[in-house]
Amino acid sequence: MENSLFIHLGIALILALLSSKVVKKMHLPNVTGYLLMGILAGPFVLGILSEESVASFHSISEFALGFIAFSIGAEFKLSYLKKAGKAPIIIAILEALLAVVFVDVALIATGHNLQFSLMLGAIAAATAPAATLMVVRQYKAKGPVTETLMPVVAIDDAIALMLFGISLAAVKALGATGTSPLWLTLVTPVLEIILALLLGAVMGVLLMLLVKWFSNKGNRLAISIAMIAITVGLSKTFGLSELLSVMSMSALFVNLSKDSEAIFSMVDGFTPPIFMLFFFFSGADLNIGILPSVGMTGLIYVVVRVLGKVLGATLGASVCNSPEPVKKYLGFTLIPQAGVAIGLATLSLSVVPEFGQAIKVIILAGTVIYELVGPVATKIALTKAGDIEPAMKKKLNPAL
Repeated sequence: MENSLFIHLGIALILALLSSKVVKKMHLPNVTGYLLMGILAGPFVLGILSEESVASFHSISEFALGFIAFSIGAEFKLSYLKKAGKAPIIIAILEALLAVVFVDVALIATGHNLQFSLMLGAIAAATAPAATLMVVRQYKAKGPVTETLMPVVAIDDAIALMLFGISLAAVKALGATGTSPLWLTLVTPVLEIILALLLGAVMGVLLMLLVKWFSNKGNRLAISIAMIAITVGLSKTFGLSELLSVMSMSALFVNLSKDSEAIFSMVDGFTPPIFMLFFFFSGADLNIGILPSVGMTGLIYVVVRVLGKVLGATLGASVCNSPEPVKKYLGFTLIPQAGVAIGLATLSLSVVPEFGQAIKVIILAGTVIYELVGPVATKIALTKAGDIEPAMKKKLNPAL
């Protein structure tokens, strides 16, 4: 069994690399290729990898999310945030809030159960930063949309957890299964966010001190990887958000350490194979056979959530007088949805057991669609915004 895991790991990397060559000819993001190849090679299509094999690599996915959060946390440099102002916060609140409200209203208006609608709508706020970050990195996107996007997706996770907590309280108040007091239901997500941020802050100070102590590049890389792994592990142990904890650690580190730029550069050089495996196994874990079973309810969720995200981002950008490209295109970069949403859907099984399975199937089906469509939409939006140089322009001027 151990030998086959190593073989499957090697096969996964080779297939992911081959897929990047194919999608490049189709002018699609690499992440789309990794996901598609994972779906094809996974247990639900060609069966090159078994369900047991895919499940054995879940730790790689969790580890990869730690590196993704570490990169995103670097966007919270105070010098940049002062320049960006309140825009990312307002945009993140409105795009998350409108996604929840739009899904709630659409489901209730089409005759769905109120508790079911509130629980499914509560998950709509969550956005997956991994696919977005990969597109930004691959195409070296730079401009007003990218500068706004990165802090928005970082803040989004915290807002999604708070909105879920509020919706959860509403569901319990309406008589859904659950014995916890209403005040505790409201306070719990806020407390989890505070504890995750505090854990990250402590780990960020430790990372800064350790980086000062070790001056060798290899040692510093090892320390960075170790701190990411420990923060992810502690977060899981205490039931906190790994994304928030690691983002908090890197946000504090980037503002305290004069060596942060060099550290982030080293970590970025280490992560490509990990990200390849993350998206490949994410694809392999997606059962596309569930798509026909979601019906009209799933279609409403998938479409209306995107409308809420796009209109919310546009409204937020307009309120903050953001540049025109941010108003027009930012919302289309917020489509991907994965890990956090699946985790919240799993929680719904214990809150509304009569609807939990249906909610999870819809979220899983939505993940398949969003993770395939999202990276392409992000690339198109960033290209139209001018944050990604068109391929023809690069050919004419290779120096670009």
